[in-house]
Amino acid sequence: MVSVESATVRAAGALREHRASRWSVLVLLCFSLLLIAVDATVLHIAVPALTAALEPSSVQLLWIIDIYSLVVAPLLVTFGTLGDRYGRRPFVLGGYVVFGLASLSAAFAGTPLALIVSRAFLGVGGAMIMPATLSIIRQVFTDRRERAIALGVWSAVAAAGAAVGPLIGGVLVEHLWWGAVFLINVPLLLVALPLAVRILPSSPRRADHPWDALSAALSTLGILAVAFGLKEAGSGHTLGRGPSLAVLLAGVALLVWFVRRQRRLPFPLLDVGLFAQRGFATGVGCVLLAIFALVGLELMLAQYLQLVLGLSPLEAAVRMLPLMVAAIAGGLAAAHVLGRAGLRATVGGGLALTALSLTPVLTWGTEQHPVMLAVCFVGIGFGVEVALLAASDTIMATVPESRAGGAAAIEETAYELGAGLGIAVLGTITTIVYAPSLTAVPGIPAGLMAQARESLAAAAHVADETGATGAALLDAARAAFVTALHSTIVVSVVLLALTALAVALLLPRHMPTPANADAEESDGVRT
Repeated sequence: MVSVESATVRAAGALREHRASRWSVLVLLCFSLLLIAVDATVLHIAVPALTAALEPSSVQLLWIIDIYSLVVAPLLVTFGTLGDRYGRRPFVLGGYVVFGLASLSAAFAGTPLALIVSRAFLGVGGAMIMPATLSIIRQVFTDRRERAIALGVWSAVAAAGAAVGPLIGGVLVEHLWWGAVFLINVPLLLVALPLAVRILPSSPRRADHPWDALSAALSTLGILAVAFGLKEAGSGHTLGRGPSLAVLLAGVALLVWFVRRQRRLPFPLLDVGLFAQRGFATGVGCVLLAIFALVGLELMLAQYLQLVLGLSPLEAAVRMLPLMVAAIAGGLAAAHVLGRAGLRATVGGGLALTALSLTPVLTWGTEQHPVMLAVCFVGIGFGVEVALLAASDTIMATVPESRAGGAAAIEETAYELGAGLGIAVLGTITTIVYAPSLTAVPGIPAGLMAQARESLAAAAHVADETGATGAALLDAARAAFVTALHSTIVVSVVLLALTALAVALLLPRHMPTPANADAEESDGVRT
């Protein structure tokens, strides 16, 4: 009797220890994800200080901000599949090292090109770490209810990281210098690396699955060529618009080749066949467009707060705080909303709320409006995060368990690609509208006017150097930037509204169960 009781006690203790270790792993993975998500947006508040220090062109500035997400997006699938083949733990540890060294390099970059290269390597490190976060969560959380909680925490951390990035950037730029937004990663990673060595579990290897290097090259080069073509076509500075459009079309051709190759391979790098399921394709589209709107607009609004309204980096970060709080609240409330309102209403309602919250920005000029700004940020943060979590549930519920890894890789890619394209497209629209809107200012030489037309941050830098006439230049540049901001808002509102309409037409009212998804898969039916 005693031995049975002692065995029961030992078993209960082992179970508690196993559960505790799972949550410890989740904390470490969420910390890793937080670093990656913060780095996607931490530069938004630092743009004016960075521009004054390095004097990048408008295209270089977009690359400095954007190269991180655009490198992470295609490499997520590459490193995700390599992790499946050789084990995920070594890639997480290697990613920490690459991320730390790249952070150190970025902090002390002396030229725009050096910072772009450092940010690219930050993307490589992030892409090594990020795929493993979801995969290891699925590995260690075998209970479905606990896994749902863990995934909800993961989603909230991802949104909070993107939202808190500007706040962290504001504090560091205000009290130190712009390079501190990168340098802070180094001590954090020195703590995380030994913890990861100790607690991260090993994962099974699938060495029997071949890895296709050509597919990895096609996806990476295709996405970068599309982004480069978009940015250059908008400015026409480096190549001219004709060659830029040729690069853009070449990138599209590479991505078409990549998709066709995936359909032929027995073990594709990206399971594009999942897009045949209507619910899956719609969910991925919602994730991409929601992140597109959130990250792209966050960059524009961060510049608006500092360079148009004249706030300091810290003051601008505090003004953006409601966005972060609302995003976290949306992530925590989304599961409850989804259960009560249903899938279609949750995703469509979240996107519609985001679009509605953006519309007041169309009436703003150079005046202060703190209360309305906070209200808009709350609506944007809450709406985006509710839509994101519901879309994530849709993605995972419409595929069988056997294809969950491929679905997760596509979802993570949509997150990063949405961030990269949001900055690329909305930043390009801003550049296209801003430059011609800034007319010549009396007393400012043509050469300095050309420099001021690069960006609002560049105009502020020129205004500081031109004495009395600088105030007139800055006023004109602020008005031109507001015009450009309104153009990006119109594009975002239209895209969000169209996506909400597509959700209403294409998604079912309630979420299908994984069991149903398996049955449909076996029957060859696609929803």
